[in-house]
Amino acid sequence: MLAAPWRFLKPRFFAAWLFGVVLVSGQSSSSLYGQDYPPDRTRGKAVYERHCQSCHGLSGRGDGPAAASLKVSPANFQRFQSFLKSDEELLRTIEHGIVFSPMHSWRGQLTDGEMQDVVAYIRLLSQRAQ
Repeated sequence: MLAAPWRFLKPRFFAAWLFGVVLVSGQSSSSLYGQDYPPDRTRGKAVYERHCQSCHGLSGRGDGPAAASLKVSPANFQRFQSFLKSDEELLRTIEHGIVFSPMHSWRGQLTDGEMQDVVAYIRLLSQRAQ
C-alpha cells in the first residue's frame, strides 16, 4: 500500500510541494491575469480620453484642463521618469491611486482589461517623447 506523499516531506518542503501542485493545476494562475487577450492601445486611448485626459492632457504631459486646479500636478507621461516605470507600476497606480494626491483609485470603475489597455496607451505616449 502506498503512503500519502506529504507524510515523508518536512513542513517547509510540503508547503513548496503543495504550492507547486496548485500552480501546475492552474487553479491559482487564472486569477493572476485580468484579461485573456493582449492590451489594446485603441481601446486604451478611448479609456484615456474618457477618464484621464482632463488631468493628464491630450498628449500626456499633465497639462489637461483640470490640472490647473489641482494642488498636486498630474504625472507627465512624456518625462523620462515615466518612461522608466514598469507596466506593473503604472497598473498599480491606476488600480490603487496615490495617497495624498488627486490620483484616486480606479478599481471598481474600470475593469482589469480597461486598466491594462490604458497602460498600453500611456506606454505609447511615453515612447513618443523619447
